Amino acid sequence: MQPYFFPYIGYFQLISAVDEFVFYDDVNFIKKGYINRNSILANGERYQFTLPLKKASQNKLINETELALSKKWIGNFLKTLDHTYKNAPYFKSTYSLVKNVLEEDSKSVSEIAIKSIREVCNYIGLTTNFTLSSQKYSNSKTLKKADRLIAIAIEAGKYNYINPIGGLELYSKDYFEERNVKLNFLNSKTVSYKQFQNQFVDSLSIIDVLMFNSKASIRDMLNQNTLI
Repeated sequence: MQPYFFPYIGYFQLISAVDEFVFYDDVNFIKKGYINRNSILANGERYQFTLPLKKASQNKLINETELALSKKWIGNFLKTLDHTYKNAPYFKSTYSLVKNVLEEDSKSVSEIAIKSIREVCNYIGLTTNFTLSSQKYSNSKTLKKADRLIAIAIEAGKYNYINPIGGLELYSKDYFEERNVKLNFLNSKTVSYKQFQNQFVDSLSIIDVLMFNSKASIRDMLNQNTLI
């Protein structure tokens, strides 16, 4: 999967379902996607935030797309978290986690996104092995779409590839199995929890999940899916 900055819980359900997770960081950046943006809760409603980037382009790879983070942006984002979530039950630990990720010296959107995901996994106790396609599987870079995914799986010695449910429209199980790789799709169920007194707002950044739920509860949420 492409690395996303503090993605929604379904991303972590996918991480939890596998023993090796490959950050697909040497593919083209997607503008107006979820690589550098997501949503949190503000005044009971969905509020979108966007990491600032330098000359972002779909002609650049994700790991070539530079950050344009400033102390002012970081300060404003942290103030937003404080204003929105200061009365949430797990505010202190979550705020500290996000602050640490933002204040580390990251150069690219890929780097900060991967840091955000790793830190969340460390916090909730996921032990999945992470690799980067640019570092370990660059020799298959010229292959396209399904062929590269199959090549990565075989090179990793894994013969069961799991893709998010959206891949149903992109990939054929028969095509994978003809090349000795079993393909499954992870169908995430809607995860709900108490967010203050407002009506539940779903599919927010994992930041929101962390603010309102214990580590044990979040690990239980990671199992709320089915493989197809």
